[in-house]
Amino acid sequence: MVEKVLDQEQIDAMVRAARGIKGGPREKNVTLWDARQAGQIGREQMRTINSLHESFARSLTHSLGAYLRVEVTATLVSAEHLSYGEFLQRVPEMTYLATLKIEPMGETAVLQFDLSAAFPIIDILLGGEGKGGAPNRNVSEIEEQILETLVHLICRELDNAWQGLALKFVFEQRQPADQIARLLPHEDKTLTLSFEMAMSDARGTFILMVPGVVSNAMLRKIAAGWVTASRPKAHKDSRERLRQLILDCPFRVELQMEAAPVPLRELARLQPGAVLTVRHRIEEPAQVVAGEQEIFTAGVARRGPLRAAKIFERIAPKEEQKRDGEGREETREEEVRDGEIHGPDVRNDTHDDVH
Repeated sequence: MVEKVLDQEQIDAMVRAARGIKGGPREKNVTLWDARQAGQIGREQMRTINSLHESFARSLTHSLGAYLRVEVTATLVSAEHLSYGEFLQRVPEMTYLATLKIEPMGETAVLQFDLSAAFPIIDILLGGEGKGGAPNRNVSEIEEQILETLVHLICRELDNAWQGLALKFVFEQRQPADQIARLLPHEDKTLTLSFEMAMSDARGTFILMVPGVVSNAMLRKIAAGWVTASRPKAHKDSRERLRQLILDCPFRVELQMEAAPVPLRELARLQPGAVLTVRHRIEEPAQVVAGEQEIFTAGVARRGPLRAAKIFERIAPKEEQKRDGEGREETREEEVRDGEIHGPDVRNDTHDDVH
């Protein structure tokens, strides 16, 4: 029996056939990979982050409006996953920069505030109207101290927004641009949140940069359902407590009556002790008004040494009166339509008269 000896080429062909490969070596499908995409936030995660910080912007709007006593609007413009170097490229030369310590993680966030928004706030806090353009200079030491109160307010609202992570934002100090540039390696990932602030004729932005370590902790919490679970649960008696607090709110109550116009001649002749006839019949009731809302009809009365109002009946709110009026109008229209449909005798009588 003659043994068949295979050469190396035949052996390689058999191996390729066993692996299901026809012909030469398999072509590899190679695609370029952008290293900057490492650790990018997913679409669903970004949607949750946007929703979270839109709520923060609304809370900041109310807090700033109450603090400055002017109409202020804060809105989320963008939430991006950027490298620290990309964040630094967006920082203007003249701006307000401050560091915020994130406790207990010990990480540092950066708050960048446009001077176009900072100077109007300073002007309002100093008694101005917050109008006019920002001067072409950085803030002074006195203005810096004034802005610190604004940063503390932003930190407080951030604490409320990030309460599910049990983190606190603590203002450290204002920082020069060169110090900020050395805060993190430029290739480190960050979560960069941009907000727009508008008041009076002024408009500007502020940016919050959070290190990637902190944003990753947020993403893990989001994956675990933090945003839904972290919403504070209402206490079982909170509704009743709120009701009691509202019932204790004071309202100015007035007893008003409609009177016919009085000629200016009579007003000009009035003297102390004179009696002015307002042409309001005695039997017609007046209205008890609270918060510019008519509540009851009432008559003028006296209780001991005090004036009083004797309540007759409740006055329906204007919304109810409007609905009742619309309901009566609809009923009237239906009656008219029913008459047209079910009243052939009327049309026949008219037809006979015409002929």
